[in-house]
Amino acid sequence: MFNNKNKNGSFFEKLKTGLSKTRRSFVKSVDEMILGERIIDDDLFEELEDVLISADVGPAFTYDLIDNIKSIVKRQDLDSPEVLRKAMEKSMMDILKEREAPLCIPRNKLFTIMVLGVNGTGKTTTIGKMAHRFKKDGLSVMLVAADTFRAAAIEQLEIWSQRIDVPLIKQKSGADPSAVVFDAIHSAKSRKIEVMIIDTAGRLHTKVNLMDELKKTKRIMERELPGSPHETLLVLDATTGQNAVSQVKIFNEEVGVTGIALTKLDGTAKGGIIIRIAHELNIPIRYIGIGEGIDDLRRFNSEEFVKALF
Repeated sequence: MFNNKNKNGSFFEKLKTGLSKTRRSFVKSVDEMILGERIIDDDLFEELEDVLISADVGPAFTYDLIDNIKSIVKRQDLDSPEVLRKAMEKSMMDILKEREAPLCIPRNKLFTIMVLGVNGTGKTTTIGKMAHRFKKDGLSVMLVAADTFRAAAIEQLEIWSQRIDVPLIKQKSGADPSAVVFDAIHSAKSRKIEVMIIDTAGRLHTKVNLMDELKKTKRIMERELPGSPHETLLVLDATTGQNAVSQVKIFNEEVGVTGIALTKLDGTAKGGIIIRIAHELNIPIRYIGIGEGIDDLRRFNSEEFVKALF
């Protein structure tokens, strides 16, 4: 059971604060809806449907949840709207629990993480924070600047490598990303690196070129290190709401996504999007980001998230 008085307590408080905008737009609306002497009827279900869809949890989850509540009410002969809140909390917990899967990184062998995401999602910052976490866990880490399209991306990654004191493999802006990754794999092998994190380009407006580039990079990785990339992590910006879902679908169809990191949950009223992602897409949620601090990227914990939300 999660105990907010333990060493993670400060993070739980931060998560509660970070989810405050989502809570105000979503949970508060539900609470206001069920106040007083309301009875459970079709009008109440219509209101609940409106609240859920506006909270970005998605139509599929909304309809499933309402069907679930109707069956609970019918089965248990309940008439108090309080059942809505409890059923919603349990349904969210059940769905998110299925997608809760922390990365397991083996010791003493090279584990590669290819990080995807459109520009502006916080991809490079997420890479830096992940590298910091891994290093704190005693793993040797290397960063790879394979977003050669933007000189600023290489510079940003270099700042992170210096800040957390881990090596960076880079080439000049405009270089072939797969050539950078080729060099990085051989360098990581010779240095006995345990975790190699690769930043990639994220310009979706040139989708065909980008996807071809990502596929080529993956092929080179597999050729030089069979089984890699071991993780293809997609970084999503929670503030984009429904756009995040379409980004998952595009990247997953084209490249294949094995995990998700959802950032900027502290700056949005659209935190319900995590429910839609978990419900509609069969991809583990690895990390959530709830602040600018170096320790504000955390492994996703469904119980902690739902408790903080409610």
